[in-house]
Amino acid sequence: MTELQQLIEKAWDNRELLKEDSTTTAIRTVIDLLDAGELRVAEPTENGWQVNEWVKKAVVLYFPIQKMETLEAGIFEYHDKIPLKRGYEAKGIRVVPNAVARHGAYISSGVIMMPSYVNIGAYVDKGTMVDTWATVGSCAQIGKDVHLSGGVGIGGVLEPLQAAPVIIEDGAFLGSRCIVVEGVRVEKEAVLGANVVLTASTKIIDVTGDSPVEMKGIVPARSVVIPGSYTKKFAAGEFQVPCALIIGKRKASTDLKTSLNNALREYDVAV
Repeated sequence: MTELQQLIEKAWDNRELLKEDSTTTAIRTVIDLLDAGELRVAEPTENGWQVNEWVKKAVVLYFPIQKMETLEAGIFEYHDKIPLKRGYEAKGIRVVPNAVARHGAYISSGVIMMPSYVNIGAYVDKGTMVDTWATVGSCAQIGKDVHLSGGVGIGGVLEPLQAAPVIIEDGAFLGSRCIVVEGVRVEKEAVLGANVVLTASTKIIDVTGDSPVEMKGIVPARSVVIPGSYTKKFAAGEFQVPCALIIGKRKASTDLKTSLNNALREYDVAV
């Protein structure tokens, strides 16, 4: 890994090295390791999450060394630089027609992919449901037994190039049309109600106590979150700006596979 990292870092600083076989071999090796789940763009540690910047750089460098090719899948034709992921049966992955994953994305056994999209560099762990028209962006990290409901959008790091990948930890439940981008981390077993939008600058406000507590970039474990708004003053007047409200904690008695509506109903919230 040290040798691979050195080659990637040198090529990142000097793109002329992309013409050398040793460099292109190193880049393709990293992508293959990502595809197999033997290497990750970000990984959990005892002190949180570690982002492996050099691995992300390898993903970016993979594009200029690839040539455009025509790919055919039945009646469908594609024209792209990145091959599609293959071998789902051997990997124990259920893939419903029109679901697409790129080579370089790791998808674990027991994952169900409804018609959806998983981009290169992403990591999707065991037992996760990627529901209809959900998208998992480049290098995003999705934990075990996560439910990404219909139309959920998990942002990537490639366009535009960003520092930190989105991280959705084990057991989280994201309701329909949620959007999580710009390196936001949703901790274990949190529940996001439908249409919650989280960016790096979105205020996440805990309203369960006597006074509100504001945070950004992270949803604490087992939090139950719904869309909200707050009043912000502009030159033209005062207007409502979107935020996210933590209205409680997921009950210990709540089954991890419970529906989103059941999790929210405990707090008398209809979504």
